[in-house]
Amino acid sequence: MPSKSAGALLQRLRTAFPDREFIMRSQGQVRFIRVSSRAQKIAVGAVCGLFGTWAASVGALALSQASAGSDSAALAARAASVAKAESRVAKYRSDVDATMADLERRQQFITQVVDAHIQEVPEEPEAAQPTAETAATTRKVSVAVPAAGTLADIEAKQLALVDRLTRYADQRSSAATESIRKLGLNPDAMLSRARMAEGGPLVKLATAANGSVDPRFMKMGRSLARMDALERGLASIPQVSPAHVAYVSSSYGYRSDPFTGGAAFHAGLDFPGPMGSPIYAAAKGRVTFVGQKTGYGNCIEVTHGNGLMTRYGHLSGFRTRVGQEIDAGALIGAMGSTGRSTGPHLHFEVRVNDRPVNPRPFLEAAQRLQGANKGATGGQEENH
Repeated sequence: MPSKSAGALLQRLRTAFPDREFIMRSQGQVRFIRVSSRAQKIAVGAVCGLFGTWAASVGALALSQASAGSDSAALAARAASVAKAESRVAKYRSDVDATMADLERRQQFITQVVDAHIQEVPEEPEAAQPTAETAATTRKVSVAVPAAGTLADIEAKQLALVDRLTRYADQRSSAATESIRKLGLNPDAMLSRARMAEGGPLVKLATAANGSVDPRFMKMGRSLARMDALERGLASIPQVSPAHVAYVSSSYGYRSDPFTGGAAFHAGLDFPGPMGSPIYAAAKGRVTFVGQKTGYGNCIEVTHGNGLMTRYGHLSGFRTRVGQEIDAGALIGAMGSTGRSTGPHLHFEVRVNDRPVNPRPFLEAAQRLQGANKGATGGQEENH
């Protein structure tokens, strides 16, 4: 006896395919043609079978074409690799002297770029190895042109070095980017501002006699330039305590004004200490103001680039001059109580595009920043 579900299915089929009658007119006569439910089901089944067969055929054809396309792509890649190797062999065979000249130009490119950005090639536990493709090309050249085997080996090592330097620069850029973002600053904005003021005489670099540059060398140069710009931006961020004192007497933000007692906004940090205590530059930069400012008394301003500036107020004396290039931690002044002050202390501000920001995050991040402020003096303390 059929189950309830099977019975329900049969009932739906009968509903979907009821017995039907069609009226046919031919030569003045009317005929009624009856198509039973069973005949309709057989016809639908046949159509579905034909459709399934067609779909399977199309799918098999598509799969075959995809497989053929994949094989073609693999063959094309292998052909390109072989062609590249063959072109190198042909070049070495045709003119070993010209190839040697290109290798010398490539080495000069590496030397100039490395000297400009990192001074020396970083050491690695194991020397970088040529890629499989480069090694295969070297073998082909050595077999086809034995006299050029040494040159091919030099080229392979050059390319391995270029690849290693690119990775090294990208890793340092990532580290600098992370440190800059931790301080709430935008590394991309720093890079954009660095590109806004560029110029100088054109000194072209090339890796070939026609003046062109191998794309791999171009990528290395860009990576090293980006690393250098980010690390210079990082070094310009205030991160050295400007005074060696035990505590901060007044923080950034709201406070009661010490003279009027009313609500006021304090745009920096106050470091109290003995009269004449040394004041240090919080980051490397250029001194852009030495003199008196209303409210600040004797004041020094240091511009660090990327829109950053630090201000040091209430000083009793100056130890720097306008236009002087200084390192982080350099002695620039002496603590005092000039201007609007109730006692000896340093008023320290950090300004971004001439807007004051809280200096505390910059100073507290000093221990987390890697490789910055190489010229900073020892003994800096964090102020919490």
